[in-house]
Amino acid sequence: MTTLLWGALPYIAFVSLAGGLLWRYRYDRFGWTTRSSQVYESRLLNIASPVFHYGILFVLVGHLTGLFVPVSWTRSLGIGEHTYHLFSLYGGTAAGLLAVAGILLLVHRRRTRAPVFRATTVNDKTMYVVLLAAITIGMAAKLSHASGDGYDYRETIAPWARSLFTLRPGTELMAHVPVLFQIHAVIGMVLIAMVPYTRLVHMFSAPVPYLFRPYIVYRRRDPGQLGPRPDRRGWERIGG
Repeated sequence: MTTLLWGALPYIAFVSLAGGLLWRYRYDRFGWTTRSSQVYESRLLNIASPVFHYGILFVLVGHLTGLFVPVSWTRSLGIGEHTYHLFSLYGGTAAGLLAVAGILLLVHRRRTRAPVFRATTVNDKTMYVVLLAAITIGMAAKLSHASGDGYDYRETIAPWARSLFTLRPGTELMAHVPVLFQIHAVIGMVLIAMVPYTRLVHMFSAPVPYLFRPYIVYRRRDPGQLGPRPDRRGWERIGG
């Protein structure tokens, strides 16, 4: 079971993510969207959507920092384990609560607005359940080790996560990790595998080029169209 969960499941999730994205882009490019329901209701969406997106962004940044920034780096900056633990505890909990609040508002909107509810698929419901479970169990795991310096996942979970990229997964590192952290990791991998097949796929369509484009975009003309445009009649004659 240890080999399956911590040695095989991560790669199954990554293959599902990469393969699903390629398949979706190749065969469902026009479906690569959030399937926005703003046309049905916008007042509550304008509140719930930013709350959720800011919350999940902070959660993602926190996970990436905790898993891929080695302990030696933070210690070299003078950040001790207790200080890091407090920052992770309060910052992570705040981000998680923000994301959960956004999800609950979005679910409430879908359940109480009839047109939005009719546009909700089984896929959407499953995605909400898995996403909510991943965040709440992650917060529960963190809060269950809130006293003292907490559970130092940077000595076990983080090295395991980094070892996956060397294709030599350190499954033994996860053997004695607290159960809630293990459940959180498993649900997280299931969520990663699901991303290409849900509305969450839109995270890979962020308009990053907009950050680097000029303020004014000039449209180019074909070389054959240089010079004044030819006159065009406003109406075509009908018949002879």
